[in-house]
Amino acid sequence: LDRIGGMGVIMQDNNTIAGIASGMGGGIGIIRVSGNKALEITGKIFRTKKYVDKKNGKVSENLLWNSDYFIKKKSHTISYGYIVDEYSIIDEVIVLLMKSPNSYTKEDVIEIDSHGGSFVVQKILELLLENGAKLATPGEFTKRAFLNGRIDLSQAEAVMKIISSENEFALNSAVKQLEGSVSGYIEEIRQEILHNLGLIEAALDDPEHYDLDLYRNDILRDVEDEINKLTGLIGRFDDGRMKSEGINTVIVGKPNAGKSSLMNLLLDEERAIVTDIAGTTRDIIEEKVYMGSIILNLVDTAGIRETNDLVENIGVGKAINYLEYSDFVIYVADSSVPMDESDNQIIGLLKNKTGVVLLNKSDLDVKLTEEEIKERLGWECIEFSNKTKSGLEQLSKYIKNSFLHGEISFNDQVYLTNIRHKEAVKYSLESLMKAKDTINAGLPEDFVTIDMMDAYKELGLINGETASEDLVNKIFNDFCMGK
Repeated sequence: LDRIGGMGVIMQDNNTIAGIASGMGGGIGIIRVSGNKALEITGKIFRTKKYVDKKNGKVSENLLWNSDYFIKKKSHTISYGYIVDEYSIIDEVIVLLMKSPNSYTKEDVIEIDSHGGSFVVQKILELLLENGAKLATPGEFTKRAFLNGRIDLSQAEAVMKIISSENEFALNSAVKQLEGSVSGYIEEIRQEILHNLGLIEAALDDPEHYDLDLYRNDILRDVEDEINKLTGLIGRFDDGRMKSEGINTVIVGKPNAGKSSLMNLLLDEERAIVTDIAGTTRDIIEEKVYMGSIILNLVDTAGIRETNDLVENIGVGKAINYLEYSDFVIYVADSSVPMDESDNQIIGLLKNKTGVVLLNKSDLDVKLTEEEIKERLGWECIEFSNKTKSGLEQLSKYIKNSFLHGEISFNDQVYLTNIRHKEAVKYSLESLMKAKDTINAGLPEDFVTIDMMDAYKELGLINGETASEDLVNKIFNDFCMGK
């Protein structure tokens, strides 16, 4: 790769790459080829029906095959035939032809649809490599689409979000991002910044014809508008992340309160070990729980209490650490015993957090009341029983109403769900705030342009225009093979 001037076009070589684009074990296997020799290489190992003797399972030796077959064919056509290894038939296939620039990578692209057995798919890939292709690295096809200008970096990241989406909101959000909703919104802000930078530079270079005082209020108004837009994006970030990736939910409580039983109840399986011995759970257990369209990234933690047991104490430390990064906390309180020092310790940790209290073991004699909890914590309390499942539906409704205002829905608002994008917006926002202060203070225009240019560059990281080679490589290294 060769980045020109730190921004703009990234050049690459024209090596032809090949990779398996389908999961193993399905009925159909897909092998993708891209590059300036994709048609030639595939032509070497492909034969149409009349060049094959199916009875003998051999390639006809009497007819001369022209490996320019795909070069001469029209783009966006499908060919039926066979993949061969010299005179042996490997598989019966169909081949999709997409010539440059009207393809996923903007290069010549071939997709071979074979039978889905892992051996035959791997064999076809090996034949392509033997005939001049090189093995594609993770995400290299999408990376070439970015490098060749078909999509920007934000759209490239949306491809993996579509693949990993687990609910309707995540899928719709990723599709919108792939269509350019995020990069388009950001680019509008960048162009507005660039326009005002141009006005300032013109006034500095030609003060006789451009009086910056005439534009100062307009520039200030635009900067304030940009600040509001970026503030809105950051404000919606957690909402979008939780809707698409799940609510980071931590179950806490003192030992033997019923945390692991709740985990098993929500998962509908015996995931966590449950005994009457206090302190059974000593490590972190993480699972995804689906409540309709809601995703909970659920964490079961060790019971929080003062202990001299070294291993249990490590587990308590982990529980406290997970609390710090949680979106939502389910505090399981044992209502069959009076509140004690462990409960007080937990309540102290839950100040300024969002959550709900489950007054567990409500089927037994109640020794801990809702009033006692609310007096110290002020959270909603739900009478609950792991044994009878009483309160489970109420818990589900509470989570939906607290975080998602009922059922998940998707609208046309632009959401950031990528932490990389959020950080770029955050730093851009800080620069624009400095620019606003500089304008209001009446400082020289040079100071304003420095901050505005910083904001412009930070936002350029989102669509990749100002991204470094290292950042681009890091993003695509996280992609799956064949994509």
